[in-house]
Amino acid sequence: MAEFFPALNDAHRAFIARQPVFFVATSASGARINLSPKGMDTFRVLDPTTVAYLDVAGSGNETNAHLLADGRITIMFCAFDQPALIFRIYGRGRPVLPQDPEWRALYSEFPPLPGTRQIFVVAIDQAQTSCGWGVPQMTLDHPRETLNKYNAKYSDEERLAYWQGSNAKSIDDLPVRTPDALPR
Repeated sequence: MAEFFPALNDAHRAFIARQPVFFVATSASGARINLSPKGMDTFRVLDPTTVAYLDVAGSGNETNAHLLADGRITIMFCAFDQPALIFRIYGRGRPVLPQDPEWRALYSEFPPLPGTRQIFVVAIDQAQTSCGWGVPQMTLDHPRETLNKYNAKYSDEERLAYWQGSNAKSIDDLPVRTPDALPR
């Protein structure tokens, strides 16, 4: 049975720390639902009611657009080992970019990764556990390095120009905040 929590506890934190992948879902009125898998060492629990994840640029910037338009976000972790468990975080999120005053402190929580574009900070409304009995058991062979290699091919200036050009709108033409500075 599902159980709801107003904040993260030590067991939740430990479960999150063991998961190699998480999923992020957002939407905005009239826009497609965006559901993205995330990996690498990019998720942090900041306190019992706040989490954050480092966004490494890929093909789009839907989460940024949706959070600016609506703010709602769901993050899901699921155990692919034993015991079975699904853990969801429901909250309100916002992008923090390199030009924002809180960037430096937040960025220091993460490893520097090529293509780092922004950090999404989520204020938790509720957390939920559920059984996960229908999720298959799988093992992790190794992390992919493809995104890091892809982003490392481009100079900082080339990445910044791409973000300000190709990532300035969502696929549904919603506005996006883009970095006007490089992560430092």
